[in-house]
Amino acid sequence: MISSRRELFDEAIRHLTESFGPVDHVSEIMDFDLTDYYDEQMGTPLYRQFVSFSGAVEPDALVEAKHTTNRIETRLAERAGAPPRPINLDPGYLAASKLVLASMKDFSHRIYLGRGVYGDLTLIYRKGGWRKLAWTFPDYASGRYDSFLTEARSRIVGTGKEKNTK
Repeated sequence: MISSRRELFDEAIRHLTESFGPVDHVSEIMDFDLTDYYDEQMGTPLYRQFVSFSGAVEPDALVEAKHTTNRIETRLAERAGAPPRPINLDPGYLAASKLVLASMKDFSHRIYLGRGVYGDLTLIYRKGGWRKLAWTFPDYASGRYDSFLTEARSRIVGTGKEKNTK
């Protein structure tokens, strides 16, 4: 989740829980300051918070998850007012070997999943750590989220199941 309004994180989590079930873990709120990509539509300063949910999901659930989070974003924007996009909710799934995020935007490295949704292989887990790729977003490439992702990964290693992580 990314927002300039920290208070929206709790409200978003309530909506996400209704759609995805019980929360497994919530990260601290962190600065989102390695790009100005969202500044115009979301305001500044921006913050990021991650949420993971209990239970395993299949990777193909990412398509419906992205449409669900888009609807939640719209609902929160209608109620929150300015800025035009008060919160960004990017669903993804975490597997033992990777983090895949959903996007509505095509790009050379993204794979079409269906219904306008693309899968973005954002990070891979190899040799005991998270590895960036040529296209990895700067904030993910920085390593600042590695501890949250590693903790979430530790809960699924050995189960062979993916986890839905926002």
